[in-house]
Amino acid sequence: MPDILVSHDGPIARVAISHPERRNALTYEMMLALPRVLDELGSDANTRVIVLTGATPEAFAAGGDISEFKTLRKSREDEDRYIGATNRALLAPATCAKPVVASIRGFCMGGGLQLAVACDLRFVADDAVFRMPAARLGVGYPAAGIERFVAVIGAASTTDLFISARQFGADEALRMGFADRVVAAADLDREVDAYCRAVAENAPLTIAAARAAVREAITDPARRDPAGLKRAVDACWGSHDYHEGRNAFLEKRRPRFLGR
Repeated sequence: MPDILVSHDGPIARVAISHPERRNALTYEMMLALPRVLDELGSDANTRVIVLTGATPEAFAAGGDISEFKTLRKSREDEDRYIGATNRALLAPATCAKPVVASIRGFCMGGGLQLAVACDLRFVADDAVFRMPAARLGVGYPAAGIERFVAVIGAASTTDLFISARQFGADEALRMGFADRVVAAADLDREVDAYCRAVAENAPLTIAAARAAVREAITDPARRDPAGLKRAVDACWGSHDYHEGRNAFLEKRRPRFLGR
C-alpha cells in the first residue's frame, strides 16, 4: 500500500516514500501525511536530522500520482483542495524544525523534484534521473514552488527546467546547483549516513539558528522575520551547549550537546 514509512537509527530519522508500483509517486493521502510526519519528527527531542528518500532504489519520487487526477481534480474546488495539500507536502521539508537531507536514487520527477529542492541538502546517486514535466501536462505551477527553485538553482535554470520539460542526469544537477553531492549509487546510503551522523553530533541550537538565517536570506524581504531570527541566534548564547562547546574545546574532548 502507498505509505510514508518512518524508521529511526539513533538521532537519524529516515522517511521513505513508498509506492513502488508507481515509482514512489505521492498519492493525495500521502501528501496529507507527509507534513504531519515531518512536524512530529521536528518536535522529537531524540531526532537530530532527517533523511528523506524513496523506499525503493528505482525512484526517489515520481511526483504526484497522476492516476488520481481525474477523480480528485474534477472541479475548481477540488483543484484548490488538491493544490493546497500538494503545496503543504512538497514545501514541508523547508519548514521542518530539523535539517532534512534528500537521498536521491533513480527517478526524481515533477513533485519529487519540488520535494527534493525543499530539503536543506541533496545527495544524489550517479544513476538519478530528473525531469519537471509540468509543461507536458498542462499544469500551472504554484508561485511558492517556483520561488524555492529560483532560490536554489537560479532564475535561468528554473526557467529551463519548466519550459523545456527535458530530462537530465546527476552531473547536470550538480552543475546547476540542484545536487550538493553526486556519489556512486552503491555508496549513497553510506555517504548520507556518515554526513548525517556528523551533523547529529553538532549543537542543535546552532544548527537551528543557521537554518533560520538561510531561510531569511532567500525569503522576500517583505516576508522576513528578523525578530524570529534574532531569537534563534540569541538562544545559543548562554545555553548549555554554548558552555559545553567551549569547555570541550578547552579540554580537548568531544562535546556532548543536549539542544538546550
